[in-house]
Amino acid sequence: MRALLIDRSTPRGIRLGEAEAPRPAPHQALVRVVATSLNFGEVSHGIATAVPGHVLGWDAAGEVEEAAADGSGPPVGTPVLTVGADGGWAELRAVDTGALAPVPVGSDPGALSTLPVAGLSALRALRRFGPVSGKRVLITGATGGVGRFAVQLAHAQGARVTASTGDPDRNGDALRAMGADEVVPGPEHADGDMDAVVDSVGGQQLVKSFAKLAAHGTLVAVGDVTSRPVTFPPGAFLGSENRHGRAIVTFYSLDGPAPGQDLEHLAQLMAEKVLTPHIGWRGDWSRADEAVDLLTSRRLHGKAVLDISGGR
Repeated sequence: MRALLIDRSTPRGIRLGEAEAPRPAPHQALVRVVATSLNFGEVSHGIATAVPGHVLGWDAAGEVEEAAADGSGPPVGTPVLTVGADGGWAELRAVDTGALAPVPVGSDPGALSTLPVAGLSALRALRRFGPVSGKRVLITGATGGVGRFAVQLAHAQGARVTASTGDPDRNGDALRAMGADEVVPGPEHADGDMDAVVDSVGGQQLVKSFAKLAAHGTLVAVGDVTSRPVTFPPGAFLGSENRHGRAIVTFYSLDGPAPGQDLEHLAQLMAEKVLTPHIGWRGDWSRADEAVDLLTSRRLHGKAVLDISGGR
């Protein structure tokens, strides 16, 4: 089968070549991949640390080529959405049946492929707050993959959403269209205190976001794109009448039940247009170098989607 292989002799560390097809375990389905989306973590850290010849890829959409031998999972021909630690940048992927989900027939595989890591992170981060209807929820990095889905999901659940973005003039209208009630250039500019924060930026934005929490508020630290030390000012963790009971929670998107049911829910929300993808670049996987370059240089706004030639 063809796959994008780790090859550090190339300018971007990957090349399209031949790899041995995966052999699924009894609890796995073999999926023919139609589209995959790239994540910053894959291209910034994964390519640099993976062994030569390895096939990366967390997010992928396609259809079942071979059903799981143990009878779990959907039958051959079912369109599915998948998530995994690797293997998505290939024509064929072996996936635990608990990590895939059937999707509505006729759905765009490229749009669906933007959901697994970003959508699961947004959905499961918001769940840490319990019901958010009527609560004030701050989303940092609101124009990123996780941020956009978090804005849409929080709005759909009845929250009052404040979206933080580095360029409100450029991104404000789009974020309001997704459901943001307020768009600010940084957490410190949010109007009033927040009941909940989803932070996918890290660095000093995490510090400023924590300072905006109301009593008993929670901040879920989803990601850190800064790679910089975080320094809290003296007294940041001392409680007072309006600042007690606050918490910072670390996060891992695959913590908890197998993600298949959540993937199916996200795919349905996209079919119902509750969720809309933001695809900043899309092309054949032979042009993967372009997408990697745009992502690593921070010149891409939205997700990069690769269409897998030979997929159905």
